[in-house]
Amino acid sequence: MGTVRRRSRVGQQVGDPLQLGLWPSRDTSSGWHVRISRKARRLSMRVSPGGRVEVVVPPGTGIPAVERFVATHRDWAERRLRELAVDAPRAVDRCPADVELELLAKRWTVEYVRSTRLSVTDSGGGVLRVRTPHGTDAQVGRALLRWLAREAESHLRERLDAVSAETGLDYGRMILRRQRTRWGSCSSAGTVSLNVCLVFQRPEVVRYLLVHELCHRRHMNHSAAFWKLVGSFEPHWRPLDKELLKGWKNVPAWAFP
Repeated sequence: MGTVRRRSRVGQQVGDPLQLGLWPSRDTSSGWHVRISRKARRLSMRVSPGGRVEVVVPPGTGIPAVERFVATHRDWAERRLRELAVDAPRAVDRCPADVELELLAKRWTVEYVRSTRLSVTDSGGGVLRVRTPHGTDAQVGRALLRWLAREAESHLRERLDAVSAETGLDYGRMILRRQRTRWGSCSSAGTVSLNVCLVFQRPEVVRYLLVHELCHRRHMNHSAAFWKLVGSFEPHWRPLDKELLKGWKNVPAWAFP
């Protein structure tokens, strides 16, 4: 959130709305945000592609504690922002002329049509037809994201099932998310969470990520035993892991409006 009310402790309103006072003036118009999370047990900081820095704060945390935390980790955050700027998506057009899903080895030219409803259809011949009422960036983004989620649901589930059968590592269910900092995760209950933006990555990279998450069904950590299991299914996991870390450069701007 960009604005809050004056507080003695985070989460306790005491006055009129104002820009969050714990940032120096150079930060007030930037991508720094505070999010109060009931699940948080400690302060944490996340830096996302696109220049967003999010400070996650447990309820009831005093502003002085948040200020100290930010001061301690500011240099790291700014260094990480510079690193991500190098790997940031090159395309800034929110109404793209074409869309490519590298996982599927497919590329479409995009046609825009005025319609009363948001929809995206594959018209054949490599044409993706995007229908929106006014053709605004926001409407185009919503329509494309709905389409992206459908594509990801179908193809990522199919590939996860195939890798599960290949490795003998089962899972409970699959859910899709559109996170800014994580490609996937696996819970102790066997729920595999995957980022829809994986469809912008190479098939080899996606397979490695699926192997990685399924191996957490045996080892809920990143121990030597975990990596040995990963290596037994994907001997070349190291370069694939590095490629995945830089995979945000393949994600178009419209995927994170």
